[in-house]
Amino acid sequence: MDIDLVYLWVNGNDPKWIVKRNACIGRPSGGQAHCKGRYADSGELKYSLRSVEKYAPWIRRIFIVTDNQTPEWLNTDNQKVQIVDHKQIMPAECLPCFNSAVIEQFIGNIPGLSEHFLYANDDMYFGKPVQPQDFFGKDNLPKVFLFRKPLRKLALFYREKILGKKLNPYLNTIKNAAVLVEKRYGKYYGGKQHHNIDAYLKSTFELVNKEFENELREMRTHHMRSSDDIQRCIYSYVALAEKRAHLCYVSKRHSFRIQIENRSLYETFKQYNPKLFCMNDSERAKDEDRAFAINFISSLFPVKSEFEK
Repeated sequence: MDIDLVYLWVNGNDPKWIVKRNACIGRPSGGQAHCKGRYADSGELKYSLRSVEKYAPWIRRIFIVTDNQTPEWLNTDNQKVQIVDHKQIMPAECLPCFNSAVIEQFIGNIPGLSEHFLYANDDMYFGKPVQPQDFFGKDNLPKVFLFRKPLRKLALFYREKILGKKLNPYLNTIKNAAVLVEKRYGKYYGGKQHHNIDAYLKSTFELVNKEFENELREMRTHHMRSSDDIQRCIYSYVALAEKRAHLCYVSKRHSFRIQIENRSLYETFKQYNPKLFCMNDSERAKDEDRAFAINFISSLFPVKSEFEK
């Protein structure tokens, strides 16, 4: 079967883009939803594509969803990769958009996207050779990768209702998705998202966008991330509830996330030697952390790929 790969990418260093962002949602505030790490670009996508060429050459086409931008190093003559502008897939009421949770709603609108596809942020990488069966079962249904958290619903309730602590915006968007699916299907999925490369069916995006049309529509004017957003995991949860996916609990040997400001995680990463990994930027990271991270990732993928000029 054909399997495509979709990325979201932004060059937060682009002066024109900065003017557009500042006019719409203001300068980065330093909070989780609107910090420099949300938009910073150090060339992560270039190295992610190197990992594709090295470890997943069977991917048919690669779509890079952007806001009227193209990486200066990208070989646009390569027929395997295509830039997709927000305007091509998103309604006018959403634009300009600096909220990945909104952009992700419209991935299924990408012209020519295959039914089976992988989705990644630009800071996610293949760490070892992978095959389609690593992401899709024998029945061609996607595998949903979660870390086992059997008491997650209770833990969130205790944190909010008993201790009186608010969830951070990201955790709240995941909870929003889980609650909606529970109300619709009577099933609560509490496994922790592995925050890495995921597999989907385009038809599941169409199903979810129809079933939860009203709830998702309310997000369209959230130009910046909000605690009221619905995280992309809703597509995986619905796929599981509809028996259109396989639940797979994973370990750090399969999927590993490095918070780039935490240098100790680099050594831990080497110990696990994972199949998939993410170099996660955040409101806690500084420019020296970003420089350290890109030096590390460039040492893993030093060879120029076919996607570069």
